[in-house]
Amino acid sequence: MNSVRPQIDSSTLESRVKSALEELRPLIQWDGGDLELVEITDAHVAVIRLLGACVGCPSSQATLKLGIEKSLRDKVPEITGVEASDG
Repeated sequence: MNSVRPQIDSSTLESRVKSALEELRPLIQWDGGDLELVEITDAHVAVIRLLGACVGCPSSQATLKLGIEKSLRDKVPEITGVEASDG
C-alpha cells in the first residue's frame, strides 16, 4: 500500500519549523547550547545542528529526541522526525 504524502509548501514548512525552534532556543541557550535548522529532508525530517555546550554533551541525543523532536512535532505535525547534523 502506497501512502501519498500531500504537497506542502516547503518555504511555509521551513518558516513554521524555524518559528517553533525559536521558541525552544532560550531553553537550550540557558544551558549554554544553541541549535540551528540545517535542512528539512524530502521525508520531512528536520536536520538540526547542535551548537555550544550541546556539542559533545552526553545528554544531547536525549535533548534532541525527547525535547526538541517532541515539541517540534507537536507544533508542526508534518515533521516526521528530527536528526542531528553530522557537520
